[in-house]
Amino acid sequence: MIMEASKSSYPEEFGAFLRAEKGVIRELVLLPGTVSGERHAIFRMHMLPIDFTIVGTVHSHPSGACYPSDADLELFRKYGWIHMIVCAPFDRTSWAVFDIRGEPRDLKVVD
Repeated sequence: MIMEASKSSYPEEFGAFLRAEKGVIRELVLLPGTVSGERHAIFRMHMLPIDFTIVGTVHSHPSGACYPSDADLELFRKYGWIHMIVCAPFDRTSWAVFDIRGEPRDLKVVD
C-alpha cells in the first residue's frame, strides 16, 4: 500500500504514520489536512490521534534519495521510534528504515 500510495502521489511526497500491534506494523494512519509538495509532506499534527500504537512515520522521496533530510530528522525525534522512507521508483527494494537519530535499521517484511 505504501508503494502504491507513493506512486499515486508522485511527483509529490506521500506521508503517513505507522501503527503497530505486538511489534508488527499493520496499519497506516493518514492525517486529514496533510499538505504534499515535491519536496515536503506537512502533517497537521493536531490531527494525530492520541494513540500509543502509533510507532513512527513513513513518507516518500520522489527524488529517489532514500536517506533522511534535516527536516526528516527533526520529525523522527518527535514522533515514534521507527521511520520509513520510500524512494522512486517505488518498488520492493526502494525503501529504508531509520531510528529516531536517523541511523539505518533493519525491518523484516512479514506476510
